[in-house]
Amino acid sequence: MGVIYSDYSRARIGWFFGLSGWQLTTVALTFLPIAWAMQQAAWTSVALFTLLWAFVVLVTVTPVRGRSAVGWVLASLSFAAGGLTGWTRFRSKASTGEVDSLEEPDLPGVLQGVRIHDGPPRGATCTRTAIIQDHRCRTWALTASVIHPGIGLAELDQREQLGAGLGELLDLAARTELIDAVVFLVRTVPEDGAERDQWITRHRRPTGPQVARLVNDELQANLTRASVRTEAFVTIVVPEGRLAREAKESGGGLDGRARVLYSLADEVEAQLRGGMGMTSVAWLTSPELALACRTGFAPGDRAGIVDALAGRATTDSADIRDTTDAASDASQRSPEINAGINADVPWAMAGPSGADPAVRHYSHDAWNSISSTVKLPVRGAAMGALAPALTPTAPGERRSFMVCYPILSASVANRQSATSEWAADIGDELRHRAKVKKRAKANQESETVRRLDAKLARGNSLTRPYAVVTVTVPKTARVSAFGRDLDASVRRAGFAPLRLDLAQDVAFAASSVPLGVSLTRQAD
Repeated sequence: MGVIYSDYSRARIGWFFGLSGWQLTTVALTFLPIAWAMQQAAWTSVALFTLLWAFVVLVTVTPVRGRSAVGWVLASLSFAAGGLTGWTRFRSKASTGEVDSLEEPDLPGVLQGVRIHDGPPRGATCTRTAIIQDHRCRTWALTASVIHPGIGLAELDQREQLGAGLGELLDLAARTELIDAVVFLVRTVPEDGAERDQWITRHRRPTGPQVARLVNDELQANLTRASVRTEAFVTIVVPEGRLAREAKESGGGLDGRARVLYSLADEVEAQLRGGMGMTSVAWLTSPELALACRTGFAPGDRAGIVDALAGRATTDSADIRDTTDAASDASQRSPEINAGINADVPWAMAGPSGADPAVRHYSHDAWNSISSTVKLPVRGAAMGALAPALTPTAPGERRSFMVCYPILSASVANRQSATSEWAADIGDELRHRAKVKKRAKANQESETVRRLDAKLARGNSLTRPYAVVTVTVPKTARVSAFGRDLDASVRRAGFAPLRLDLAQDVAFAASSVPLGVSLTRQAD
């Protein structure tokens, strides 16, 4: 049995019978015309105002698929206006022949404000890590490609250690007073067989037995259809308001910000390798990040990029002449770079050539994607329970999963804890005075809120995590059917899916492109 985590509660608890402040204010203000009509003894007006008030209460209090009716109206109007004016439709500059600079990112939607900088040389290899600047949200970020052995065969005590390691990572991020969010992104990509094709080309002998050739070809064809690859990324996000003060002490400008971000990356990397058991943590350079971005929008492009990378690393001519034993030659050849082959993805072409958001899915290039958020179950979540949500159900299908941990500062966490505890006390007292029986769910939420203050006093951090899962399929497939399969996989894992209608483009960017996009951060 895995580790069960259930010590979480809603971000805000309504103190007046579950109503929040703005809901109570709306209900109270709309009741004033009824009180005025009763004072004037205008009973016909009282009846009409009562019907109107009941309608306002219904649309204000009753949530519909995670939003109020007012929220749905505003979102629908904004989406319709964007579609009619063409603001939501994206066509890349490369597709129209208007590219001015290949190093300038050309990305759709919420990614339009992203700029990529090459940081100063870092470490013994003098690697220039890519620094992500988001002008829209005024944030800076670094992304690392990570490898984890998984927890499928881990024992109970090991899972508890990994869960504690995640908590220590979040506490570390809070103690830095700089990191605003830690984002984990995992992509389960269908195997394209590019590496195996190259391995067979290097090791196959022209005079080898025909039977071995047939067996290897059949294995390659069958295993490629049934296999998947896993790509995992970790992104740390730092707001400009916090980073600017520290950057001044490090020289200011881009170099000063890079030095601060590098120090944060070293702290986070130590915890990733230690407490969380990552076997590899590699902070991405600009070309590597562009490749991850491009394959996020177009998973099918990876095979061609891998072939180009292999073609650029050609072999020495002296080794090529000796072809008596291909297997031994492959281990002895000294590679040299063929400058005539461009294997890098320019940032001007790292995004899609075209993208069109729809109400219930997102269309980009030759692919369609559907995203849903994952609601935590009341009974708790077991570590590793979301594995079915990342398992593709058909060939050619890609699953992506993102978990974001926004870190609240100590002052905000203490203020929210005090407010939530006060709201829980007021709500309990109102129920007692009104002789309303307190339900078990409300009792559990109140107890969780009261325990939160003790945890904050012990030095723990407060976060509001959320998760988004996405399925991407070619346009030749019915994306609605794959969306239903995705929801079924989430429910099979013990969670509740909620389709992010009218926000599919933002959800896709957050869950499939490792650039630190957040669903909760407001644009400046």
